[in-house]
Amino acid sequence: MSPIESFYSEYACTCNSPLSCNKPLETSQQIRGAKFCLECGFPATLSVHTEIKGRRGTYKVNQYLGVRGLGRLYSGTQSNNREPVIIKEYLLPQNSFNEDEALKRKETFKRIAGVNLADGREQNFRLIKTWEAIADEKGERCYLITKDTTPSETLGQYLIKQGGMKAPKVREFLIQALQTLIFLHTQNLSFPSGQVQNGLEHGNINLDSVLIKLQSNKQFFTIFFCDLAKWENLFIPPKIPQPPKKTYKQDLESLGLVAFYLWLGKTTHAHSGKKIDPAEHELLPNTDNELKKFIYRLLGFDIAFQDADSAREELLNLSAVKPENRKQKSGKKKKKKKRLSVLAILLGLLVFLLLGGGIWSIFSWLRNSEIAKDEGSGKTLALFTDVPNVKPGQFTYTSGRYSNWRFVLGREPVSKRKLFEWLETPKEDTEFRHITNENDEINSEIKQVQNQEFGFAITSLVEKNSIGNNMNSEIISHDGLLVFVASRDRNNKLLEALEGKITLEQLRRIYTGNATKWNQIVPSLRKDIPIEPYFPNNKEAVDKFEKLIFRKDVKTESEEDKKKVRTNINAFKAYKERANTEDTSLLIQNIANTNNSEDVGIISFAFVSRVVDQCSVYPLAIADRSNQLIQPIFYQTPTKLRPIQTSDDLCNKGALSINMEKFKKYPLKYDLHVVYPKDRRDGGGPSFANLLKTDQGQCLLKNVYLVPLRSIKNHACEQMPKS
Repeated sequence: MSPIESFYSEYACTCNSPLSCNKPLETSQQIRGAKFCLECGFPATLSVHTEIKGRRGTYKVNQYLGVRGLGRLYSGTQSNNREPVIIKEYLLPQNSFNEDEALKRKETFKRIAGVNLADGREQNFRLIKTWEAIADEKGERCYLITKDTTPSETLGQYLIKQGGMKAPKVREFLIQALQTLIFLHTQNLSFPSGQVQNGLEHGNINLDSVLIKLQSNKQFFTIFFCDLAKWENLFIPPKIPQPPKKTYKQDLESLGLVAFYLWLGKTTHAHSGKKIDPAEHELLPNTDNELKKFIYRLLGFDIAFQDADSAREELLNLSAVKPENRKQKSGKKKKKKKRLSVLAILLGLLVFLLLGGGIWSIFSWLRNSEIAKDEGSGKTLALFTDVPNVKPGQFTYTSGRYSNWRFVLGREPVSKRKLFEWLETPKEDTEFRHITNENDEINSEIKQVQNQEFGFAITSLVEKNSIGNNMNSEIISHDGLLVFVASRDRNNKLLEALEGKITLEQLRRIYTGNATKWNQIVPSLRKDIPIEPYFPNNKEAVDKFEKLIFRKDVKTESEEDKKKVRTNINAFKAYKERANTEDTSLLIQNIANTNNSEDVGIISFAFVSRVVDQCSVYPLAIADRSNQLIQPIFYQTPTKLRPIQTSDDLCNKGALSINMEKFKKYPLKYDLHVVYPKDRRDGGGPSFANLLKTDQGQCLLKNVYLVPLRSIKNHACEQMPKS
């Protein structure tokens, strides 16, 4: 596309860029209601309190915000309900567009500006949602009204203020962006005219068409796409050649270019001012070579990705960055382990030959007893297809915005199919569609089911009297939180001093700010290592931690005990406001990148599934209120299954599992429920619960690191359909 400075050369602007020039703004400030710039005649900026009338309401301009893409932005208010809106003003200045050209573009703009899911579902896939497209019938302006109530800065503005992103945050940006492109490229979308289209290219991905919303601590962010080429390009003057329509693959190339500049932290060379060519590979940092290769593939320097889905899958499979000395150490461990394994096998064979039939008889008896115990009740079904009375049709359900369910749905339990793919169509003619819940309120998913917005919900927040008398809940699995510190390869001294464990009382001291040094927790630790408590960037995990650690809902204590609990909870909440908050994946990545020689005093907590399949951090055993030590993560040695120890190689993923019996007594354990109405309105909840209680359902949940309700043998997973 030609530079915007050349768009309106018919106007004698002293800045050579009428759209971003300050003179039209100064004119509107000096003369309320002025239509044209006093200097060059270009359309003036809208004055404060200007009213714009549309089909869905009247909108009042509050403040000019600046330029984005090919339009000017204003904050505004919808007059009838006082709701805040963002107004993007597009221009068709008469010196650049003749009357016929302007009319055609206005009509097209009203028909196509804005997309929604064709089936009417409300689903947030991080695309700024259009509320209304308005064309000024007698003037030179069009307006796009959005409910983007908190103005976001563009990535271009972010780069100027913050500089480039570190590699882990570039990964997070790409994960979010690719998910948005998957939706945009694959969903049935409808335009304001009612026209439906299967998939739509963005066509205009750049640093100014991607918005970023930083959270209060500025460590976490959400990105949003805006300004699609389909309507943005309508306002390119006729004398400027229209850019060719981009393909889905070109969207990926454009995204790669944005990621390139985002990581690099600049778009031009400091000395020459020339645009940096992405072919200049050597400019990117060497801190994450796998990410670098991934971006090169997006840019087309290597084998191109077929689509956004395959690109996102590849990105999620990229390994975490690990220091070179860890790789060497890991290699030595594997050799040592291999030697031990061979010795163990030889010893086992010798014992077998000596004792022969006696051991075999005992083994057979134990095996048969265990199978009889599992199968004796006769109440469980093997496969989804065995469940009777599942009604055909499409059912929608939801889960909390911060629910672990949303995370595990994207995991692949069996046959490289994600959990949501297994659960969407468990039986022919029956579909269960999970709808993303963006409500920030805890327990909002239950309220939405009560209001009949969804047929049922998956939730962990079912407490006494919280769901009302008109709702049922069924437990489908167990879940919990793990408390972790850096693994022994990151920081041997602290983990060894803790002996791989921590008590509830010590956690209370840490997370109320009453203990700030690790030698206050472990007096034997001579070195003065500061405690660095991190909270996960997840409200539900924090809510669970508060309840489980401080016994918020216990009613049987004395008044003095209750007062102590309330004091601790208030201290916990106050401490959270000033403590570190970080996304668990990014925190683990940062720990993985920490130099071995540094003392790492970090402690945090997260859902089991976020911690158990990595090896940069170590999940601590928890001593409960009776001081009984419980470690639910077990390690398979050549001879037995036992709780993990600080000396274990947690990178040996096939050796780790969750012990179901231990987990039932684990202090930070809770249950996952299906919640649905008691009345006869069949929203699919009972059927979904019955499906998940089958061997197939429990196997799927087990393989995404939820804890099944009963013992599930390997053969239950092996007999599952492969597709």
